[in-house]
Amino acid sequence: MKFRNCLLMIFSMLLLHLFTGCSDDSGKGMEDLSPVSGNIGNEVVLYEANPRVFARTDALTAITTRLDEIKALGTTVLWLMPLYEQGVQNAVGSPYCVKDYKKLNAEYGTLDDVKTLVAEAHGKGMRVIFDWVANHTSWDNAWIQNKAWYTQDAGGNIISPEGMEWTDVADLNYDNADMRAAMLEAMKYWIETVDIDGYRCDYAEGVPHDFWQQAIEELKAIKGDELLMLAEGSEAALFADGFDLVYGWNFAQELQDVFAGKSKLSALYEVHNQEYKGIPAGKQRLRYSTNHDLAAEKSPLETYKNERGAMAAFVIASMLGGTPLIYSSQEIAYDSPLSFFEYKSIDWNSNPDYLSEYKQLMQIYKSSVTLREGTLKTYETGKVASFYYKSGDKGLLVMVNTTDEPLTVKAPIERAGDNVKNLMTGEVTTLPIALTLEPYQYYIWEKE
Repeated sequence: MKFRNCLLMIFSMLLLHLFTGCSDDSGKGMEDLSPVSGNIGNEVVLYEANPRVFARTDALTAITTRLDEIKALGTTVLWLMPLYEQGVQNAVGSPYCVKDYKKLNAEYGTLDDVKTLVAEAHGKGMRVIFDWVANHTSWDNAWIQNKAWYTQDAGGNIISPEGMEWTDVADLNYDNADMRAAMLEAMKYWIETVDIDGYRCDYAEGVPHDFWQQAIEELKAIKGDELLMLAEGSEAALFADGFDLVYGWNFAQELQDVFAGKSKLSALYEVHNQEYKGIPAGKQRLRYSTNHDLAAEKSPLETYKNERGAMAAFVIASMLGGTPLIYSSQEIAYDSPLSFFEYKSIDWNSNPDYLSEYKQLMQIYKSSVTLREGTLKTYETGKVASFYYKSGDKGLLVMVNTTDEPLTVKAPIERAGDNVKNLMTGEVTTLPIALTLEPYQYYIWEKE
């Protein structure tokens, strides 16, 4: 047996030399990058629900009827985009133009409807967070009567947020103590009245840090450890304010650039590393291949070339580290831009195989102890993303072709020869020294 193993080792080394240069980046085909920050350490999976893709009216009830399907995607936290009454004055149809923080958009349903949704989601083991718009209100919000509550120009005129081109909304003045108190009271209202579990905070960097610190402390006093706060922003300082999750803006942009051929995977790994630098234990970056803003401009299929490209991008976004986000519609490969300003009918049964693949990926994500506890290391294998989680003698290797052409690459040399199980197919094999991945093909192997 020892003699046979020795022969296999010699044969493998010969093959290694034969395949030198088969990677599309042969000079770095097997070069290890420095280990990337930490493990996932996180069991949260977010599902962002845009009410306007669930029903033209009574969307809250429509979402409630789909909770089992949403749960089946591995969802642990349901994020509901703004449900509040929208402004009319100077409006463009955006749900982020809030007329009344304590009143629901009647098109979506009633207070009892949202209570039912939250209660049933809790019964299925999911937390629910609302979208919160703290930076600005509509021009016809009742708060506008308190002129001092808003930012004004030199002439005393209330203004829109500077530099943002959001003319449909008026910028709030956080130097005003009464406005801050009213904002915090409104945030408490939904937790106390509906029993939601926290907020995704829109344009969090447009609101002073000391407000977030106070708000999160007081909301936690009501909700306890179940409170979940997600900041739409990029500053690591938001973690110090008490946010549990902060967007990974730069990662999402770099991921698009990689699939567009504008950037190398080494740059994506570096962005990942930088976004995790100095983050407190237990905190996470949000990882996504699309969301409501991105999908409004291009569908994932347009951004990543086709269905397989969109899936490959999601595999990297969800498996490389962080908290994965699924935006309602991407799980069935919706193929057109999707405005969140207007209703759009979605056929949730239109792509069952794609949906099943999403479910399987998220099952792997949630069930893998190695992902949960392992240390992440990336490898440079040309245009194939390659990264490995190690936990004791266990390991998980992910390889993803980011291009629309077949690529033959060398496996990470320290992984070649491992006995591995393909977690998508169940097949057990020996990892070869070199392998060919079809366009946008990916593998998720668990070391046996």
